[in-house]
Amino acid sequence: MNWEQLLSLKRQGDTSKRLRIEQDDTRLGFEVDYDRIIFSAAFRSLQDKTQVIPLSKTDFVHTRLTHSLEVSVVGRSIGRLVGKKIIEKYPHLKEVHGFQANDFGAIVAAASLAHDIGNPPFGHSGEKAIGEYFSIGNGQQYKDQLSAKEWQDLIDFEGNANGFSVLTASRPGIEGGLRISYATLGAFLKYPKESLPKKPTSNIADKKYGFFQSDKEFFQDVASELGMISNKDGDDIGFERHPLAYLVEAADDICYTIIDFEDGINLGLVSEDFALEYLIKLVKDSIDSSKYNTLTTKEDRISYLRALAIGSLINDAVKVFVENEEAILDGRFPFALTDKSKYKVQMDDIIKLSVKNIYQSREVIEKEIVGYQIIQTLLDKFITAFNNKFDGNSSNYDKLLLKILPEKFWEEKEDLYKRLLHICHYVSLLTDGNALELYETINGRKTN
Repeated sequence: MNWEQLLSLKRQGDTSKRLRIEQDDTRLGFEVDYDRIIFSAAFRSLQDKTQVIPLSKTDFVHTRLTHSLEVSVVGRSIGRLVGKKIIEKYPHLKEVHGFQANDFGAIVAAASLAHDIGNPPFGHSGEKAIGEYFSIGNGQQYKDQLSAKEWQDLIDFEGNANGFSVLTASRPGIEGGLRISYATLGAFLKYPKESLPKKPTSNIADKKYGFFQSDKEFFQDVASELGMISNKDGDDIGFERHPLAYLVEAADDICYTIIDFEDGINLGLVSEDFALEYLIKLVKDSIDSSKYNTLTTKEDRISYLRALAIGSLINDAVKVFVENEEAILDGRFPFALTDKSKYKVQMDDIIKLSVKNIYQSREVIEKEIVGYQIIQTLLDKFITAFNNKFDGNSSNYDKLLLKILPEKFWEEKEDLYKRLLHICHYVSLLTDGNALELYETINGRKTN
C-alpha cells in the first residue's frame, strides 16, 4: 500500500479526481467528513445509547456519544503525531501532493467519531440480541431462504458493518449516504472482510467483519481505490487493514480501557485504592507528585491520573505504529497496536478488573436482560408486519405498526434478506430510551 492512495479524498459518485493540493485548507475534505458525521441523526442518537451502564440516570457516566467524542479527540492526537512522522519520512507527500501532518489527524478523528455509529441500543448485548433472534429465536424460519453469507450477517449482527452501512448506504435522493471520503471510510473499517469465513486466521483484521452483503459492491470500490491488499481467495472478500484503522482502534482501546475504568471508580464499583494501584503503573514516568498531593477530591485525583494515563498510551501507540509502519503498509502486521504496547500487561489488568467489577455488575446484567427482551420483541413485530405487507396479507395491526416507522424506512424491499436487514437497521438506530418506549407501546403499557 502507498500513502498517496490511502489518503484518497474521493467520495461516492465522484466523476473527477480530488487532489489534496487543490483543497481549500479552510474547508478540507477530511474535516467535512467530521462535520457530516457530527450533524447526522445516527450520531445524535448516540447520546442515549449505552457505553457501559444501560439506561443509567447517573449524569457522569459515559454514553456512546461522549465516548465517541473522546475517542475522536484521542484519535486526532495520535493521527497528528503519526502524520508528522510520515511527512518527515516521505517529504514528497507534502511537497508534491500537498498533504499535511494534520490531515492524518483529521481522518483518524472523523473515523473515530463514527466508530460506534452502527451500534444497537443496550451496548454489545444489543448486537447479540439481534443475532440470537435469528440463530435461536423466531427468525430461524428465514434461514433456508438466504445464502450462507446473508444468514451469517444476521446471526452475527455486527455494529461495525452496520456503521459502514449508516455512513454509505443510498436511499432515494440520498446517494452514497453521508458521502464520506474514501480515506476516512478506510480508517473506519477495522475488519475489512465479509461475515464468512468466520475468524479464518488470528489476524486482527479477521476478528469480526466490516460490511453486509448488501454493501459488498461499494466496499470493494473503496478497497480498490485505496489500494488495500486482498488476503482472501476465490469468492471470499477480505483485505489487510488501511493503516489508519490501527490508529482508530488504538484510540478506542485507550478510551474504553481508561475511561470505563474511571466510570467504575466514580460509581463506586471500583475502589480508589485499586484505581491508584493500577493507574500509577501507567503514569509513573510523568506524574508530578507535588501537584497530585494538592488534589483533595477523589474525582480530581482520578481525573489527573486518567489524563496522564491517556497521554502515556497515546505516545506508546504512536511509537509502535511508526516502528512498524513499513510492515503495516505491506500487510504484515496482524496485531492491534496495543498488543505490542509496553503497557499491555497494565491495560490487561485494568480490563480484567473492569470486567469483574463493572461489565458484570448486577446493574449492567439486569439492564442487558431487559434489552434482550425489548430488541427481540421489536424485531419480531416489525419483521412480521413488513413481510406481511410485502406478501399482501397485512392485518390491521400490521398496518398500524408500520405507521410508526420513520418515513425513511417506508421504502419497499423486494429481497427477503434486504427486508430483514432493513428492520435490523431500524431497530439498531433506536436509542435505549426510544426502544424502551416503543416496547411499552407495543405491549399496551403506554397509551399517551
